[in-house]
Amino acid sequence: MKFLITGTAGFIGFHLAKKILDRGDEVIGLDNINDYYDVNLKYSRLENTGIDREAIEWHKKVSSSKYPNYSFVRMNLEDKEQMMELFENEKFDVVINLAAQAGVRYSLTNPDAYIDANIIGFLNILEACRKYPVKHLVYASSSSVYGANTKMPFSIHHNVDHPVSLYATSKKSNELMAHTYSHLFNIPTTGLRFFTVYGPWGRPDMALFLFTEAILKDEAINVFNEGKMKRDFTFIEDIVEGVMRVADRPAARNQDWTGDEPDPGTSYAPYRVYNIGNSNPVLLMDFIKAIEVKLGKEAKKNLLPLQPGDVPASHADVEDLVRDCDYKPNTPIQKGIDAFIEWYREYYNK
Repeated sequence: MKFLITGTAGFIGFHLAKKILDRGDEVIGLDNINDYYDVNLKYSRLENTGIDREAIEWHKKVSSSKYPNYSFVRMNLEDKEQMMELFENEKFDVVINLAAQAGVRYSLTNPDAYIDANIIGFLNILEACRKYPVKHLVYASSSSVYGANTKMPFSIHHNVDHPVSLYATSKKSNELMAHTYSHLFNIPTTGLRFFTVYGPWGRPDMALFLFTEAILKDEAINVFNEGKMKRDFTFIEDIVEGVMRVADRPAARNQDWTGDEPDPGTSYAPYRVYNIGNSNPVLLMDFIKAIEVKLGKEAKKNLLPLQPGDVPASHADVEDLVRDCDYKPNTPIQKGIDAFIEWYREYYNK
């Protein structure tokens, strides 16, 4: 199988590309390597998969020195002409779109970035899949689409019409756009709502990275909602396994779907949505405690109110993932945090 994985300089895309390459499939990786966070970390991920940073140029295909079945292209999703040329030349079997402008709080001050990458960029992916048909389009959505919902656990069968950030809005829009293309052009599409992903090689703007860095520097950490938040933290290896199982199972029509009682998570079209989460919410203060245990050091804490765009809790209902893909994420929080901190200390020599 030949995969296009967008976002392979990013956290999830890096791990996913390695896993798919290890099983023998061919992968073309794509990323624009933007400076939303430290580009050196992004280049290090690419180098870990055998891509020489000095060889990277815009729109140039670079071969891996580590994986004979891996090549990388630096490209913006918004560049429709280059995207179409890539699809025409490569003839992909499966597309996994993980590239996006991430971050809830960043969307409050930089809204244009989310329209460009997450809306226009995703439209170009859909158009390319229409013009150069693929067996399956899988794309990253987010648990943030649940927005103002308070009924727990969050289910794909719940209505998600009340987002509380532009980031969440862009991800909800992706699901609507994908459904339209599944309906009009019979493209099998599956959206994956990730729940607070963490682990080795993680993003510097995420809580685990920020907390670890601050505690080691003996600096105070910002604890929002005074620590009363709950998150369904999901380990990166669990996320990757879930993505692979879904990708290998193209979205199918729900023969029982009816417009009289429309199910938001399935469709009469070849369209699906899944939650991928640990289904075991952890109180933020317990999350911090697990970091303190591994570091052997207590954190100084600034207790702050809930931030605009944040939700107080998340909890994934993964029944559909278990039923359809025979998989449930299950890595314990302490094990996952230990793995991240061991990587962090080695990578930064701290």
